[in-house]
Amino acid sequence: MYICFAEYRIMPEYREAYIKLSSELVQASEGILTVLEGTDQPNLFVELWKADSEEAAEYIKIGRCSEGEDNPWRPVDGWVQGGRAKVHVWTFRPAVPAI
Repeated sequence: MYICFAEYRIMPEYREAYIKLSSELVQASEGILTVLEGTDQPNLFVELWKADSEEAAEYIKIGRCSEGEDNPWRPVDGWVQGGRAKVHVWTFRPAVPAI
């Protein structure tokens, strides 16, 4: 399994709007997306996108980072402290075989 991982800090005044939008997008993802908030750092969020292959994870990454108007995550860029440049997205692969 591969993971496309996004990390960013939402400005407090946009927290409610962010929670509403991300909840809708998690539901629409059909189980491949989880959104988590830091317990030690309120308003620090990560997205975990599950993928079966590196190619699928890269496809998710490209879509998530797309500047197109059809990207449902575009509003989040304006809610991120520091703007779009502070939305960090990486792809991870297994480093150790599963037991």
